[in-house]
Amino acid sequence: MKLNPHIAHLTCTFCDAHYDLDQVMNLCPKDNRPLQFVYDTDRIKNTDWYQPDRKNMWRFSGLLPISEGYTTLEEGYTPLLDYNDHPLAQQHNFELFIKDEGKGHKGFGQNPTLSFKDRGMAVVINMAQHHKLDKLVVPTQGNAGDSLARYADHTGIAATIIMPDDTPAPIIGNVAALSRKNPNIQLEMVKGTIKEAGLLMKEKFIPQGHFNVATFQEPGWRIDGKKTMGLELAEPNLMSDQWQLPDVILYPTGGGTGILGMWKAFDELEALGMIGPERPKIIAVQSAATPPVKNAIDKNLFEPEATDAGKTLAVGLNVAGGVGHFKVVDIVKKSGGTSVAISEQDIAQQLSHIWQEKHWWICPEGAACLAAIDPLVEQGYIKPKDQVVVFNTGSFEKYLPEVRHLL
Repeated sequence: MKLNPHIAHLTCTFCDAHYDLDQVMNLCPKDNRPLQFVYDTDRIKNTDWYQPDRKNMWRFSGLLPISEGYTTLEEGYTPLLDYNDHPLAQQHNFELFIKDEGKGHKGFGQNPTLSFKDRGMAVVINMAQHHKLDKLVVPTQGNAGDSLARYADHTGIAATIIMPDDTPAPIIGNVAALSRKNPNIQLEMVKGTIKEAGLLMKEKFIPQGHFNVATFQEPGWRIDGKKTMGLELAEPNLMSDQWQLPDVILYPTGGGTGILGMWKAFDELEALGMIGPERPKIIAVQSAATPPVKNAIDKNLFEPEATDAGKTLAVGLNVAGGVGHFKVVDIVKKSGGTSVAISEQDIAQQLSHIWQEKHWWICPEGAACLAAIDPLVEQGYIKPKDQVVVFNTGSFEKYLPEVRHLL
């Protein structure tokens, strides 16, 4: 396993303080904000950083923290699905694609737990091995815990997964099955949401020496894993045979790591000379039950106010507050995008409709993004001739039995 020699340093996403790569830390010690990797793109330009023959996210290993000898479960390299026959796309003359992070498709890679969380956790497990960390812990609404458990089981690292007791049964079952098989995998259930899971982590597991790999809490690892989604959007694909970006991205936003990751990917690609300065409008799609980012954007705040979580079928969106939300708000504003909050009724209707029409295994979070298209067209964020990408972040089979009646 070899650390990428072209990483310059770690930097704080808020105060820009620099830190040495050998320091294993969580948030920036100066302001408790998330950290991220900075690469020396001038040096990377002259390397074999892009290897398109690899059918996983490590096709971009030259832009990832571990460049050689990495552990992989073949995550990433997911397809764009053509949805140009969507009635609104036809009526308003824009192109529509779904980036499907859930169910596998022939000829592409497949996220092993059928969720985009595998991209971030693949980098987490590699960096944990690099730093010789032997105990990890994550509070999670579900999919991140399922992913960490799978990677930890594969590598022999101990992991504790803390999740709410209303997490979808298949996700609980996956982690519980691994914990029965592997004594190093521990499952803890809490009443409430990811907030209560985080409180238990701080009370019980951090004092026991577990390293916190919650959203944004590790030093840029999950951001860089998620940035591969942006790299895949930019590389030649169904939208174009050239390196270029779509015009609009609809992204289901709980913690929002993927928004930071993709924005970082676009900046790095521009520095490498692969794309220009143009950026897509970023649309942070939230549940109407828990819309902290939307509220902050509507009120023109720097970051969301403290709020309570609601209850939503799209459990990945049930994140009332996040340490990286200030940056999500900043990126959405810079991009000329916005945030949309979707009702439970509209999420359910979209999930049911796309299954009956296409038999695509869209998760509730992806369905929320599809439901957001109508108001975005009405508000002028989606225009004729735009290329629009909706992110489907998982497969609905992980949300059974709650979604069965919709199918």
